[in-house]
Amino acid sequence: MNAFLKTSLIAGLIAAGFAALPAQAAGDSPWLVRGRLLFMQTAEKSDAVPGVAQADAIRVASKVFPDFDISYFFTPNISAELVLTYPQIHDVELNGGKIGSLKHLPPTLLAQYHFDTGTAFVPYVGAGVNYTRIWGVTWDPAVKPLNLSLENKSIGPALQIGADYKLDKVWSLNADIKYIKLESDLSSNGKKISTVSLNPWLFGVGVGYRF
Repeated sequence: MNAFLKTSLIAGLIAAGFAALPAQAAGDSPWLVRGRLLFMQTAEKSDAVPGVAQADAIRVASKVFPDFDISYFFTPNISAELVLTYPQIHDVELNGGKIGSLKHLPPTLLAQYHFDTGTAFVPYVGAGVNYTRIWGVTWDPAVKPLNLSLENKSIGPALQIGADYKLDKVWSLNADIKYIKLESDLSSNGKKISTVSLNPWLFGVGVGYRF
C-alpha cells in the first residue's frame, strides 16, 4: 500500500470516528467557510548538492496568496477543516538567483478542537495531513545540462493554532498559523542529489461566514 492510499485510509477512519460523535447543538449551523490572505514562509534550505551548491543554497521562495477553507462542526468544540487554494507558482533559487519555477497544489485536512471561552473570542488547535502535488517545473537554460527534476508529490503532517472572533451569529474574523512538513527530492539525471525542504509556516488573516 503506497503512502497516498495509507493517508486516505487514515483520513477515512478519522471521518468515520467524527461521524459517531454527537450532533452539533440545535440552532447552530455546522458549516463555516473562511477566506484568508496567507504569507507562506518557507524553510529555504536543502541538503548539500555535491558539485552544484553548498548546503542551504537551493531555496523555494516565500510568497503571499489567498486560501479558502470549509469546516464542519460535529460538536460545538470539534470540527474538521479542509484548506484549499488555487495552484501556486514559486521561484526556485540557487545561491540567491532564480534557476527555475514550480507549481504546487497543497490541500490540507485538519481535525480541530475549539475552546469555549464564554466570549466572542474562540481559540482553536488543529492537526492533520497535507498532500501537495508538484508539477510544471521549469529550469533556467544555465542548469538544464544537469537534467534536474523534483519529486512530484509530498505527504506530511500539518499543525495549526488560530482563533475566531465572532462579530455576530454568522460573521467572524480569523487569525491562523499553520506548520506543514513539505519536502521534495531533487534529482539529476535520475539520481537523487538533495532534498529540498519547504516546511512552510503559513500566517493567515481573514473572515469567516457560518451558514
